[in-house]
Amino acid sequence: QVQLVESGGGLVQAGGSLRLSCAASGRIFSINAMGWYRQAPGKQRELVATVITGGSTNYADSVKGRFTISRDNAKNTVSLQMNSLEPEDTAVYYCHANLRTTWYDSYSNPYWGQGTQVTVSS
Repeated sequence: QVQLVESGGGLVQAGGSLRLSCAASGRIFSINAMGWYRQAPGKQRELVATVITGGSTNYADSVKGRFTISRDNAKNTVSLQMNSLEPEDTAVYYCHANLRTTWYDSYSNPYWGQGTQVTVSS
């Protein structure tokens, strides 16, 4: 079965940096996109950043210029470099991937990691 395993996260002061990493493993034929979502208490899960196989990236307006997403297609990994962190960035961050497990799958299906806590103090 497919697994997405995150690493990183933790407690930092405002203005600090963290780097999150995620590795996809298991039965994988191809990955269309990988990215990061986050969910703060009382809030809905929201997109942070994504990157597709061709290299195109998308960022939430709130993190543009501060966060950078990168993907290693050969290793099926994705990372999120978070700089100039703000208390508003505090949330559980989830790795996400749209992938096919076999060549005959008609389309990609979503998979999620377990999440990692990021807390930014003021």
